Amino acid sequence: MEILGKLLGNEARVKIMRLFLLNRGKGFRKKDIVKRSRITPAAVSRELRLLSSVNFIKKRGRTATDWYFNYFFKYAREFEDLLVRFDTLNKQKLLDAFKNVGRVKLLAVSGVFIKNHDSRVDLLIVGDKMRRSKIEQGVRRLEAEIGAELTYAVFDTKEFIYRINMYDKLVRDILDYPHEILLQDKELSPTLTSKISSRG
Repeated sequence: MEILGKLLGNEARVKIMRLFLLNRGKGFRKKDIVKRSRITPAAVSRELRLLSSVNFIKKRGRTATDWYFNYFFKYAREFEDLLVRFDTLNKQKLLDAFKNVGRVKLLAVSGVFIKNHDSRVDLLIVGDKMRRSKIEQGVRRLEAEIGAELTYAVFDTKEFIYRINMYDKLVRDILDYPHEILLQDKELSPTLTSKISSRG
């Protein structure tokens, strides 16, 4: 994000551009953008003016209050490749978002993080003594960085092992399809290795 912020002017612009690129067809009012991106109202107003001046976004109707991504923006594909790829989000920043939530033993990403729009879940978090409020805070921070709402699943270790042994559909839908494991405790390694290799 830091590099992109320097290239594009600032991080606020990157966040807002991602928000529109990942939510094409959806309208946002200024107050929604402030809330979703966690940027000050003054900064949002400034960036909206700039993005509107280059036709990246537009309003619909004469009295419209919602901003929309402009499908006719000339460089839409290039900016999507630049801003929406997984490696534009620092993996360490993702890990840091959940470092104080409890004893995390598995953190896997899919969906928006690897541009797999068919995935049911973007984040899988497994651990013990985890605080849901802290997890939600971490998710909200990531949503502000990425510009998209995240779907996530949280399990304690015992429940996760039970579900994977029972070939639970949700867990299988995450682990049997494209994903990336960012953190994995050695306690779960044998279970994951045996169950993922025997797709059922």
